[in-house]
Amino acid sequence: MKFIDEAVIHVQAGNGGSGSKHFRREKYVPLGGPDGGNGGQGGSVILKADANKHTLLDFKFNPHWRAESGRPGGGSLKDGKAGEDLYILVPVGTEVRAVESNTLVCDLNEDGQSFILAQGGRGGKGNAFFKSPTNQAPQHFQPGEPGQAGSFMLSLKLVADVGLIGFPNAGKSTLISRISAARPKIADYPFTTLTPNLGVVQTSDKRSFVVADIPGLIPGAHEGKGLGTKFLKHVERTKILVHLLDPLQLDENGEHLPPQQAFAMINAELASFSPELASRKQIVVLTKIDAVSDRAELEELVYSFRQEGRVCLAVSSASGENIPELIRAMAREVLS
Repeated sequence: MKFIDEAVIHVQAGNGGSGSKHFRREKYVPLGGPDGGNGGQGGSVILKADANKHTLLDFKFNPHWRAESGRPGGGSLKDGKAGEDLYILVPVGTEVRAVESNTLVCDLNEDGQSFILAQGGRGGKGNAFFKSPTNQAPQHFQPGEPGQAGSFMLSLKLVADVGLIGFPNAGKSTLISRISAARPKIADYPFTTLTPNLGVVQTSDKRSFVVADIPGLIPGAHEGKGLGTKFLKHVERTKILVHLLDPLQLDENGEHLPPQQAFAMINAELASFSPELASRKQIVVLTKIDAVSDRAELEELVYSFRQEGRVCLAVSSASGENIPELIRAMAREVLS
């Protein structure tokens, strides 16, 4: 299924049904009074978060949504039938903004959470409603009110506890496949991951948390280089970030890129996207240590990050070395 995280929809709630102007006309009742019924309420358009939905793809092909209008009232004090509400299922983590003003309308971040996006119009009153001692035969009745309408931008932000960030090919997808049941595409070239992936990690004491793996960042991503920074919104809801660094990382010229420098580059891109996200706590993880021959240099790298007050671990997703320690470190931050 193609992953789509933004879509514009146009919604129209149902109009209220018109009230009825009607008078009772029966044999032997020549002066029957007004008996026009009220119109039915128009159906509303309601968004509902559904954990079984994972993409906004459906809305790309079906952007227009209209609820049912209420039926008009009838004689004999018969009220019109109300229009049915239209429920639109969206993925958990969907943020909704008004297209014209860009104001936040709602943020559906829990399964089953709902929001009335467009209220149905009220049904009009029939002429029986207006009967009074001074007006025994009212001619007046009300038309139904129009339902609300509008255009809205749906933006999906994944709901996860931990976000994996780093350069392309830093080992994020391999790590999430090692610690969870997620099976993202893994290959030895940059930008193998083109869409975010979610994985549920279970601890040794049977507790669990959710990890999000997003496409890699490169210097200049905030200017549109690589895949840009648009996927960073999927780690905005996370409690912590796990920053993966390949000790053998090469820059775009094929030269060795020191992990401290790579760390600074990625954090600069984070700050360009969101200063709040850049200030979030990070666990630094040196990856692919099974390919590192000089373990003394590796220990110096770990020590240098810890001297800065950071949690730092060196792991191998291939061999599993220090993976349990990493899971415990993440669990301490998100489950305590």
